[in-house]
Amino acid sequence: MDNYYITMRSVTVAQRGERALRAASIPCALGRTPRWMEERGCGYCLTLRREALARAVEALRAQNIPFSKIYHLPPGGTPEEVEV
Repeated sequence: MDNYYITMRSVTVAQRGERALRAASIPCALGRTPRWMEERGCGYCLTLRREALARAVEALRAQNIPFSKIYHLPPGGTPEEVEV
């Protein structure tokens, strides 16, 4: 699966983000960051598909919900930071 991860510093902020995205009908999953992300200091993330990424970032910014970074993990590939 081709996933994108929007990272957040706390579970509370991630929960606010999840509620905002669901209210905007943007499918996402809230969870702890994968092990490879823990080294980057991120605790929680919202996982979503590429087609929802731009709308998700827009919805989070509109609700003033802070996020740290966005990462892309292609199938069988190396994680990379994404600029939006």
